Amino acid sequence: MMAIRSAEVSTRKLAIAADHAGAALKAALLNELQTIAPDWEGIDLGGDGSDLTDDYPDASRAVAELMQRGGAERGLLICGSGIGVTIAANKFNGIRASIAHDPASAEQGVVHDAMNVLSLGAKVIDPATAATVLAAFLTATPSDAERFVRRTSKVQQIEKEQG
Repeated sequence: MMAIRSAEVSTRKLAIAADHAGAALKAALLNELQTIAPDWEGIDLGGDGSDLTDDYPDASRAVAELMQRGGAERGLLICGSGIGVTIAANKFNGIRASIAHDPASAEQGVVHDAMNVLSLGAKVIDPATAATVLAAFLTATPSDAERFVRRTSKVQQIEKEQG
């Protein structure tokens, strides 16, 4: 007799990359991802810290392009401050990246602004705090409240106009 299996939980994909300064924090968070967010699978797109040419624009490009192709639902980018990866990531259509170094900001970024990429500064945040921020980012969902939908639609319109 064949056992009936319960519905399998679908794994969500998180694209992760870092520059040379963010490599150690990236490795720590990847190591803890199943504890932080068991329904998420990390896709490591590089930045191991062994080479100073692991530049932040390359990390941002890797995450953004995978997300644009539908290979990941959300992204995590890490550099020294979080600023460089954020600036570069926001150059890509459909990417809404922001720095968050506390759980409340990470959650609000998703709920209010449909943030889909979290940026962290490895020189700014410790690994334990980074894990709580990542958990808040991954468990939050964008609100369907009219005011938030209206605002994110306006952002999308600006993106289309800038082409």
